[in-house]
Amino acid sequence: MPTRAFALTDDAPAELTEGLSRLQEEVGLSEDFSEAAEEEAFATCGEPRLPAADLTAIDFFAIDPPGARDIDQIMELSRDGSGYLVRYAIADLTAFLTPGGPIDQEAHQRGQTFYAPNRRFPLHPPVLSEGAASLHAGQTRPAYVWQMRLGRDGEVIDVDLGRAIVRSRAQLTYAQAQEQLDSKRADPQLELLREIGTKRLGVEIARGGVSLNLPAQEVEVVDDEWRLVFRAAREVEDWNAQISLLTGICAANIMLDAKVGIVRTLPAATAQATDRLRVIAEALGQSWPRDLGYPDFVRSIDPTTPRGVAMMYACTALFRGADYAAFDGELPEETEHAALATPYAHTTAPLRRLVDRYSLACCTAIVAGEEVPDWVRQALPDLPAEMKASSQRASRFERGILDLVEALALSPHVGQQFEGTVVEVDPDKPERGGLLLDALAVEAPVSGPGLVAGERVKATLEMADVVEGKVRFTV
Repeated sequence: MPTRAFALTDDAPAELTEGLSRLQEEVGLSEDFSEAAEEEAFATCGEPRLPAADLTAIDFFAIDPPGARDIDQIMELSRDGSGYLVRYAIADLTAFLTPGGPIDQEAHQRGQTFYAPNRRFPLHPPVLSEGAASLHAGQTRPAYVWQMRLGRDGEVIDVDLGRAIVRSRAQLTYAQAQEQLDSKRADPQLELLREIGTKRLGVEIARGGVSLNLPAQEVEVVDDEWRLVFRAAREVEDWNAQISLLTGICAANIMLDAKVGIVRTLPAATAQATDRLRVIAEALGQSWPRDLGYPDFVRSIDPTTPRGVAMMYACTALFRGADYAAFDGELPEETEHAALATPYAHTTAPLRRLVDRYSLACCTAIVAGEEVPDWVRQALPDLPAEMKASSQRASRFERGILDLVEALALSPHVGQQFEGTVVEVDPDKPERGGLLLDALAVEAPVSGPGLVAGERVKATLEMADVVEGKVRFTV
């Protein structure tokens, strides 16, 4: 499921800081690692198990958010006849940690890195995830290197994968990359990223898929008042995401063909979920004709407007039900990601997500014609449950952060009336529901007699508790 990106200024109110600390404790997050894990991390940094292949002469580069330290991927793009060659290097943690060792054990407990405004709770000790294993510019690092040949239409022709030593030449922010492209002075590889990314978007449309690149959500002070503001994703972020999606699609197909591995699945959206989304679209003034499918509707949304942003976030509801399916010898009944309209695997972020390390090791063995390592096969049965538990914690944490910042934005307006649309009514308690506010593009709990989904109402903000992250409206 797509995740929200939050940013917060350093002078946050004490109530919000207290609320974030409470949420961290409730979800059970810690920045600290066991002494054994820290000792293993420091010891292995100096003695990684390096691959023999050397691809340091290749001009890899990265595009990441500003301040990023856990660099999972770097790429090199070139023309290949009438098509393209995409080299995508992914951080290689197997060079550093031992299966079943202290770092591995803690990684299985955490499942992924958890992100809060201006803070993160890492999957691995930072000396690895932000240091020795991270693909920093100018540093020689071990990596899994995907080599994907594409035709002139962007379709995959051939895939290869192996471990090698690599070196990134540059790390750009999304803003820097977009500015170079817009000013017509971009490096040829950035121009190729635009070209390849655009063609891969076309491939996605042709197969009936859609991917959500959510706007960043930020909290800032405007006229001494804390407000939610949004930054629409840049085009280069969409193109960059397509390279990652391409790799995940290739990984899934490799594992499915070999009948061993783990894929990310998503069932088709229910009629009830789609109908609810249509109610929200109408409330937000978003045109969604009955004969327009969900993928085309998503692509019609303008993410530069507050209502368009709200609609983008509402669309994530159709990603509920995402899961993992592990298999070894017999394929699961469900193997496709319904939103992407293709099989797909998480494989490009091993520094930040546990399952990626296993899919990378699995694919590498398959491509080399070797047996999948025992440590991968032994972990496969438990990985879906471990990742599901971690994803549930992450969703709870993300939802809790959103509740906190929405309560912060609404806190000066207690007692005031807001116009909005009832977008959901609890079937067991019809006096309770969800209200989408016009002015702030915020969805909040509402109570009152006779709530009707889709109905326009005027509601009074009765309470906004920043510490607890709770708001309450009544009609």
